[in-house]
Amino acid sequence: MPSAGTDTPANPEVTALPPVTRPVTARRFGLSGKGRGVRAAVFLLPAAVALWVTSLRDVRLDAMGDLGLLQVLPVSFWVALTLLIVGFCVAAGDRRTPHSCFALYTLVLIAVIHATPPLLYSELRYAWAWKHVAVIDAMVRHNGEVPDAEGLGIYNQWPGFFQFNALLVRAAGLESALAYALWSQVLVNVLTLGPLLLIYRSLTTDRRLIWGAVWIYYSCSWVGQDYFAPQAFTFLLYAAVIALVVRQLPSSRTPNRGVPRAWGWPPGLFVLLLVMEAAIITSHQLSPLMLISALLLLCLPRANRRVVLPALAGAVLLNLGWYATVARPYVVENLSSFVKAVTQPESNVWSGLNRLADAAPSQVVVSWIDRGLSGGVFLLAAAAFVAHRWTRRTPMPLLALSPLPIALVNAYGGEMAFRAYMFALPAAAFLIAALLIPHLGRLSLRTPLVVVVLFAMVGSLMFGYYSKEAMNRFSADEVAATRYVTTRTPPGSLIISVTFAAPGLEMRYDQHERTELTSEGLEAKRLMVRDPVAGLEPILGRAGGDPAYVMISRAQEADVRLNGSMPADFTRRLEAALATAPGFTTVYRGPDAVVYRFDPPSQGSAR
Repeated sequence: MPSAGTDTPANPEVTALPPVTRPVTARRFGLSGKGRGVRAAVFLLPAAVALWVTSLRDVRLDAMGDLGLLQVLPVSFWVALTLLIVGFCVAAGDRRTPHSCFALYTLVLIAVIHATPPLLYSELRYAWAWKHVAVIDAMVRHNGEVPDAEGLGIYNQWPGFFQFNALLVRAAGLESALAYALWSQVLVNVLTLGPLLLIYRSLTTDRRLIWGAVWIYYSCSWVGQDYFAPQAFTFLLYAAVIALVVRQLPSSRTPNRGVPRAWGWPPGLFVLLLVMEAAIITSHQLSPLMLISALLLLCLPRANRRVVLPALAGAVLLNLGWYATVARPYVVENLSSFVKAVTQPESNVWSGLNRLADAAPSQVVVSWIDRGLSGGVFLLAAAAFVAHRWTRRTPMPLLALSPLPIALVNAYGGEMAFRAYMFALPAAAFLIAALLIPHLGRLSLRTPLVVVVLFAMVGSLMFGYYSKEAMNRFSADEVAATRYVTTRTPPGSLIISVTFAAPGLEMRYDQHERTELTSEGLEAKRLMVRDPVAGLEPILGRAGGDPAYVMISRAQEADVRLNGSMPADFTRRLEAALATAPGFTTVYRGPDAVVYRFDPPSQGSAR
């Protein structure tokens, strides 16, 4: 049996049981008396940080190819990442490693993965992040709901995230959410650390297992839904709600015993839970369903119901109330598609996994790496469930399976498989840690295999995260071209781009129409491939006599090349055709972007 002063049970079975009260001393947080493993880990960490920081000085972003940042990051960056992984493995192999050492390693891992792009880029990455900034700006201008929102009207029906940020922008006296959106991925991942620790520490006192699960979570979170978006906001809240629920379960090692309770909850904590559920429900369509599914599965063990049922009832009633009021137009309009999706479970799950036919060869390889990582995560989690019976007494297996019911009944625009993986990952990471981390620090044949697996996780993540930066990164010139076409064009103008990969073409979306050539039908795209100008004519006709603007940029060209939505040379052929086509005038040209204005023939002389 462990002594009262230790933090690691001799038998992992004990980790799911209530803890023994232990004295808290300053010695536990220091390094005095620690073993060689801890001292080695403490030495490796600053070396990794120094190498990482210095590696970012001479990165040539203009040399990116089909593998994005992976092609331009110097050898010293990868050496730094290697030292970081080795140092964590050494720390996890020593039972005396303090929480502070693990915390520093985790924060540096977050920084290396998520702070590298904002340190290298001068502008916000991801076209979707720019789109969300545009929605916030519009809500600030209109002091609430945005009229004439057209295709972006859905954000009026789930405005929680946008109104929250609009409040921040006003309170801070900022001009736009762009002032802080660039660093949102770093912030979201650091904040997610709190709920993860609360979940894992509710299940075990083993520091290595707790931080091993955290490390594995960040090493495998390749989906990239942590950018400036409602999904990142609601996933953080989802994790916080699950953390509160898990902490209150009878199986938790730290339930709030002796506190006055309402329906199994301390009243103040239950109010906080309802507030977070309301924020999720008012901000995103999918996250509330994932939360309800998770709570439903947690209700299966009878002992959990006194805690989980009130949380589940609150989530269901709040969601139904939102559907019946604010989101009613969207629900009514899409009800038939919802019903149809329920009858096609196989199509829902696989809809996002069948898009490799026209992609660049590099992206086909990356896609299979991502799938391999995802499949490996679930296989390792299943192996932990079989190998360690004590994990079955935790809520983690149920939480790992909870996205499956939603994935079977909704395709979510072809992204459901990826979103399901994201919501299952916190639980799967804990199970994997239970399987792998105990082998670190032992003299066995399995130890090198565990180290290789941890390296493979981080390596696979880097492919998923950095391989599309040629289309996700925007230069200052592309931002200037977008600003020109959204602020210096007459209201009502039609703005045309080749793909969605442009920084902020939705700015002032309530004043302009917007379309993308790659979103047109198959026959229209075939015509554009044969004759770009002739293919544009039906689209230009939608302007109704107002001018139309066509923007072509480096990121859009990369998007076409990587995803195969059009032939790889289409953007160059389109630009060459518009340069000499009648009615088209170059109104902006820079090294990375060009904007053409089309004047209808009847008004050509007047403009």
